[in-house]
Amino acid sequence: MDLGLKDKRALVTGSSRGLGFATASLLAKEGCKVAINGRDEEKIKATAEKTAHETGTQVIGLEGDVSDASVPEKLIQQTVEAFGGLDILVTNAGGPPAGSFEVFDEAAWHNAVDISFMGHVRLIRAAMPHLRKSDAASVLTVTSYVVKQPMNNLVLSNSIRLATIGLTKSLALELGKDKIRFNSILPGWTITERVQELMAFHANNNNTTVEEEFAKQIVEIPLGRMGQPRNSPGRRFSLSHRQHLISRVSC
Repeated sequence: MDLGLKDKRALVTGSSRGLGFATASLLAKEGCKVAINGRDEEKIKATAEKTAHETGTQVIGLEGDVSDASVPEKLIQQTVEAFGGLDILVTNAGGPPAGSFEVFDEAAWHNAVDISFMGHVRLIRAAMPHLRKSDAASVLTVTSYVVKQPMNNLVLSNSIRLATIGLTKSLALELGKDKIRFNSILPGWTITERVQELMAFHANNNNTTVEEEFAKQIVEIPLGRMGQPRNSPGRRFSLSHRQHLISRVSC
């Protein structure tokens, strides 16, 4: 399918793995010039080279932690210098740690705000001058379905990600006249490294296994399965394995 993205210029943050990488990979396959980002410089450079080789398009790897206030502007500038402009910005990052309300101190809340809200704000703010020059400007903020239905032991994410939804809707209204589109994606259960870490946390808290925690969630999904980003290590959870887990919990 041709999505009309050939030669568009994109930055996808938090894209060394999981949904971020799957998004960047698909954009590259559609002919976008893509900047991917992660905190491990060696890993992100290797991932960029591999993706460029596989897709035949220009892909660069940019190191940096978007929760650091100095990083977002640097990432935008590096992308613009490499591609000559910016058309698509996907603001994505790993979520804050799991836990209940009483286990987090003031510092934990500030850190969560930086990673799950201010990272979006800083990236968008730095990108605005370049997006205004694009004839196909689009911003996609990645949050989570917990903005609609909070999840137990994710109080930081449940609370702070709602602010990003408010930001996205506000900017859609404010900047629509400038032909800059703003949307947000609220991923449901998808087998990524982040979700596997959450399942391990729940297993430890509930004295269960990771497989049992996966099964509890799968039972509640109408399709009877979690999503799977392409090239994710999570693909090792086969459909037959998940159905086996469902039968164990349902009995």
